[in-house]
Amino acid sequence: MHDLVIRGGTVVDGTGNAPFTADVAIDGDRVTLVGDVKAQGREEIDATGKIVTPGFVDVHTHYDGQATWDDEMAPSSWHGITTVVMGNCGVGFAPARPDRHDWLIGLMEGVEDIPGTALAEGMSWNWETFPEYLDELEKLPRTVDVATHVPHGAVRAYVLGDKEKPGAVPTEDEIQQMSEIVEDGLKAGALGFSTSRTILHRSIDGELVPGTTATKEELIGIGRAMGRVGYGVFEMASDLNKEWKEFEWMGDLSRETGMPVTFAALQSIAKDQSLDEQISNMRAENDNGANIVAQIALRGNGIVMAWQGTVHPFVRHPSWVAMDNLSWDEKYAKLKDPAFKAQLLSEASEMPEEVDLVPVFMVVTQGWAMQFEMDEDFNYEPQADESIASRAEAAGKSGAEYAYDLMMGDDGKGFIYLPLLNYMDGNLDFLEALQQADDTVNSLSDGGAHCGTICDAASPTFMLEHWVKNRSRGTLSIEHAIKRQCLDTARLYGLNDRGVLKPGYLADVNVIDMDQIKLGKPWLAFDLPAGGKRLLQKADGYDYTIKSGQVTFKGGVVTDKRPGGLVRGPQTVEQLQAAE
Repeated sequence: MHDLVIRGGTVVDGTGNAPFTADVAIDGDRVTLVGDVKAQGREEIDATGKIVTPGFVDVHTHYDGQATWDDEMAPSSWHGITTVVMGNCGVGFAPARPDRHDWLIGLMEGVEDIPGTALAEGMSWNWETFPEYLDELEKLPRTVDVATHVPHGAVRAYVLGDKEKPGAVPTEDEIQQMSEIVEDGLKAGALGFSTSRTILHRSIDGELVPGTTATKEELIGIGRAMGRVGYGVFEMASDLNKEWKEFEWMGDLSRETGMPVTFAALQSIAKDQSLDEQISNMRAENDNGANIVAQIALRGNGIVMAWQGTVHPFVRHPSWVAMDNLSWDEKYAKLKDPAFKAQLLSEASEMPEEVDLVPVFMVVTQGWAMQFEMDEDFNYEPQADESIASRAEAAGKSGAEYAYDLMMGDDGKGFIYLPLLNYMDGNLDFLEALQQADDTVNSLSDGGAHCGTICDAASPTFMLEHWVKNRSRGTLSIEHAIKRQCLDTARLYGLNDRGVLKPGYLADVNVIDMDQIKLGKPWLAFDLPAGGKRLLQKADGYDYTIKSGQVTFKGGVVTDKRPGGLVRGPQTVEQLQAAE
């Protein structure tokens, strides 16, 4: 008798092979048979008419604080994700000297829009070193497995102390100290190291994050820790300034250590290279023996704007700024006043002091042709005639007035979608070829981050609903899409025990009704510690999510099972002979 048998489903096993009808038997935390299972299960699931897939592996999240207090790990766990890799973009909370706690919170709040009050209340800070942080993560069972990078920001602050300022150049000895901290972190179980080199990433005080101006010598010196340990991924977000010769040093580091280097590949006005240039330069290095992998998003990296969100088109209008200390109910009462509306619309936005942020700010406050109403059936690949500019013209309104009225919908809870990155062409056609490439990986969900601006933790559901099921401009096969979110992401980080449904592999499984798969409408919740806000989005169609052989979600509702834990280092699998 097996512990659990999933019967009669269409198995999409994660390898990219064609789907097939089979049963899946699970014993303990492992898959023991995929095929015709004759023995009964202590628990059985009828998957007739459904697809059965591996659990999804998300390699770009920011649950570094949330993972210390939250066992459900929403919203990622609501979308079939059973493993998350966090500590991306050079931000995290270890190592952490006691006098640097607030500084690290401010760094995370500024870069990833996670409420600082929630982090301050939620985290215990029962650690100083990175290995001690991993020990703390290991204490809490949860619905998913968590793994992490060692973040550059925390490491730099730990070593440089008060010297840590934008433009600070560490000594050779300080670079060696940082490298040794990363080495210790990898030996304790980290899967890699991360850094950030983009002007869009700033602390809550507006300062560029540590690493933005780091030299090639510092980055390679730290990255050599991976070569000494024998594993690890070097992850980076960057503007890819040509004068920094990013691809050259990434290639040098990868060739020297033998380890993969991965970067966020995006269409962005902040990047010094077009996406085509990024991919071409990456491939030139790979042709010369490097192993550089581009992390790509599945849709436009968009800001979701709302009155109660972090950002909206009127956020720097004087009348709005003057309401800063009012409650939402008090603000909403004013917003409903026609006189207040007329006053707000008559005002101009105050420009940011940082000149390099002005172009982004202009798109947020006036880019009506790039902004879209998030109605009930919004599909995240909207066309020009769906823009606020187009709809405002049809309604005989200015773009500003249309946006104001739109956000007033649903009792002041209306949403505007602004695909700030990855949508320069007004469609997602450019991603089709990248989705087929072996040197790219699906990523950039930012699960747990940008709490008041995005909700891309739902990316796997978007992949299924949009790219596999509904996209009129061309779809992906189900077997390829599942491979992209399972095998490919898992292998990049050495998680060789998951991402595939075969005997011997971890029993992380989704049972999905593709006829029902659909993203729900986002909403703003205020359920983080200290009442912190976050955008959440659920989905229909997930009949079961199983982590390590235990059902964690049934019909989209969380159960009482918490089999997830901390992943320490790369994982291996011993394939079993398929047998009863």
